Amino acid sequence: MKTEPVTIIGGGLAGCEAAWQLLRRGHSVHLYEMKPQRFSPAHKMDSLAELVCSNSLKSNSLDNASGLLKEEMRRLHSLIITAADRTAVAAGSALAVDRLQFAHDVETELQQQKNFTLSRLEVTSVPRDSLTILATGPLTSDALAQDIARLLDSSYLYFYDAIAPIIEADSINMDRVFWASRYDKGTPDYLNCPLNREEYERLRQELLGGEKVAAKPFEDVRHFESCLPVEVLAARGEKSLAFGPMKPVGLVDPRTGKFPYAVVQLRRENAAGTLFNMVGFQTKLTWPEQRRVFRMIPGLENAEFARYGSIHRNTFIHSPSLLLPSLQMKENEDIFFAGQMTGVEGYTESAASGLLAGLNAALRLEERKLDPPPVQTALGSLLHYVTAPENADSFQPMNINFGLLSSSPAGKVKKKERNAFIVQKALLSLNEWIADQNLD
Repeated sequence: MKTEPVTIIGGGLAGCEAAWQLLRRGHSVHLYEMKPQRFSPAHKMDSLAELVCSNSLKSNSLDNASGLLKEEMRRLHSLIITAADRTAVAAGSALAVDRLQFAHDVETELQQQKNFTLSRLEVTSVPRDSLTILATGPLTSDALAQDIARLLDSSYLYFYDAIAPIIEADSINMDRVFWASRYDKGTPDYLNCPLNREEYERLRQELLGGEKVAAKPFEDVRHFESCLPVEVLAARGEKSLAFGPMKPVGLVDPRTGKFPYAVVQLRRENAAGTLFNMVGFQTKLTWPEQRRVFRMIPGLENAEFARYGSIHRNTFIHSPSLLLPSLQMKENEDIFFAGQMTGVEGYTESAASGLLAGLNAALRLEERKLDPPPVQTALGSLLHYVTAPENADSFQPMNINFGLLSSSPAGKVKKKERNAFIVQKALLSLNEWIADQNLD
């Protein structure tokens, strides 16, 4: 049995969750985080577990696959989900957090553990002779990414992801917007900026014609389908935005009693409600163009931007051909991968892979083998997606969704009933797995 600390490289959600799973089982962890010595293009905070793209961890409802994944993680004592629950802000049925409070909560919990060591320095090469979890995320530094490529004896894949602007609340014209959640589900936690057809068409034309940040000549830009820059989506058709992030369905303008032609939704970015995120408006527009174009949206005529949208590199490995179901390298079982680098997409999914990597590393230290979670569960289906060899040919990053889970009721049933069946089966299977693996 190895007794030296497990090395974890990367202090994002996956690295922190992996650390927690090891610590709560009595093992020692040495976590390396390069901030504040060095920041990625998207990170701004010194703290661990920084949320960059949004403050939302998506749905918290059990009629949604993301909500199911969170519930499964709660049952495995997830630090990330516990911290999110403690620092939640109002966001309808979504689990959104105060980003500063959330990061502080995660880091404080880890620092209080006696077997935890944090070193704030950049790691440029992967340790080859110790138990290591690589959780450096989609913005892995160039030097370390190059060493990972050498380690894997393979070129790594990459695509680009964009983040949405954040607006100061007191700069929003409240006379032109209204509070509501779609179909009045939950509480009215979103600010909605209604557009008529003329306003919508003008905004779309400006998005198409606005100056974009130019890609470097060597960059092969490939966007993740569910997080397309708003101007890329606008280019797909005249109504692509109105049926996408600007869809007005379920949002009645109280001033007219009707659905607007299109809507831009704003979601609270912090508990105090002083900042709002432009939902679905991740962008490649230059900063001056963002200021000009987004101020055309009703209610945002005088918007002040606390953060502009930007584009950044996402790096991931070809996990189905490289990793075991334990998230260990096939060629070196002392090295685990976790987080978005494995090809999971999203904050919750990233933390979930960290949870599994941490558990597998812990049981390796205990000279035990952890069976993968059942594919009927959200955790098991996501893990199967990123590690199953049959997914190698068409592999690309994936969010959790009910389509990944292997259970379904017999016969033709309504979607709501089907999802309820999947959730019930998943939680039952997870509880049985936890008992069988003696994880509680």
